[in-house]
Amino acid sequence: MRIDAGPESGLREGEPTCATLGQRPVALFKIGDRVYCLDNRCTHLGGPLCQGDFDAFVVECPLHGSRFDVRTGQVVGPPARTPVRSYPAGVEGGRIWVELP
Repeated sequence: MRIDAGPESGLREGEPTCATLGQRPVALFKIGDRVYCLDNRCTHLGGPLCQGDFDAFVVECPLHGSRFDVRTGQVVGPPARTPVRSYPAGVEGGRIWVELP
């Protein structure tokens, strides 16, 4: 299902953004002209990734420091061992679109 996540102008480069699409909490990340979308729950203990520190392509969970690549959801630093689910996202006509199952 393709979901309109709002205007691209609502995202700031290098700053995670919290959103709820349908009933799914997600974290959105803008890097250059690309937008990435992850589930907003760290796979370690459920911390909110949209409130974490974000540098280059890596977001750090604010609870215990697990780190994830926002492009893929893959773990790049413990204690998490399981990737976060990522969703295809993009910008068309100034709007952010995310593909959710």
